Amino acid sequence: MNTPPSTRTGIGTPRLSINRWSCRSTPLQEFLEATAAAGIDAVGLWRQDVAEVGLDALRRRVDDAGLRVSTLCRGGFLTVDGEQERADALEDNRRAIDEAAALGAPTLVLVVGGISREDKDIIGARARVTESIAQLAPYAEQAGVTLSIEPLHPMFAADRAVVSTIDQALDIAEASGSPAAGVVVDTYHVWWDPGLERAIQRAASTGRLFSYQVCDWNLPLAAEPLFSRGYMGDGYIDFPSITRMVAATGYTGDIEVEIFNEDVWATPADDAVQIIAERFEQLVLPHA
Repeated sequence: MNTPPSTRTGIGTPRLSINRWSCRSTPLQEFLEATAAAGIDAVGLWRQDVAEVGLDALRRRVDDAGLRVSTLCRGGFLTVDGEQERADALEDNRRAIDEAAALGAPTLVLVVGGISREDKDIIGARARVTESIAQLAPYAEQAGVTLSIEPLHPMFAADRAVVSTIDQALDIAEASGSPAAGVVVDTYHVWWDPGLERAIQRAASTGRLFSYQVCDWNLPLAAEPLFSRGYMGDGYIDFPSITRMVAATGYTGDIEVEIFNEDVWATPADDAVQIIAERFEQLVLPHA
């Protein structure tokens, strides 16, 4: 049962950023206005937003709303095989890095890609990801943008990400030899990992903890499991515990709420933003 939104406005919740896809069905301008009206000063954006309105226009809209960009999603999909396909993927990721820099986003989130039914070599796919990120990292470093490799829950290993744990992501980031490669900790994808606390400490100790994203794990899973993300408190994730793990490393950056859920998308943006802020204040911020 969702908590009804309060009547508070302009709450100005510190450190909270709201990812654009938490209000995916809401027109972009309406989303920006709803976020700013709640006193929240950061948003996570998607490259689809760039495609929709243009890079310069998007930056103006964000600036005019008094907002800043916490992350840009997404680059990646680097498991492709074939010389031309890999060259195209690298070029597309360089464009994504340029877009992040132009938007003032400190980090580009990378969803690394899955495998095909024809080529089931997941080890080889991870090797291609490692090679590609090593090629991209110097470009990102020069642009002043970091690359946040996002481990996805293992159920997405086939189609979206052959990287399932923070440790796997860190192995790839460290192999790049660049300080621009690191990880994003997304509770939806890593809450189950018995080595989570140690992995978070490892990320921070090597200067590679670039972003922290939160949302809940809801059951029953939706027909599209990716859409089973929920408001914090609606599912099974222990946000105080994980947030304390992150805070213990000294992380003081944005905490971005990223929810993919059709019921949330159907909620008016003002109400959804208010619920997100309230749950954040209850379950995350006191432990951050």
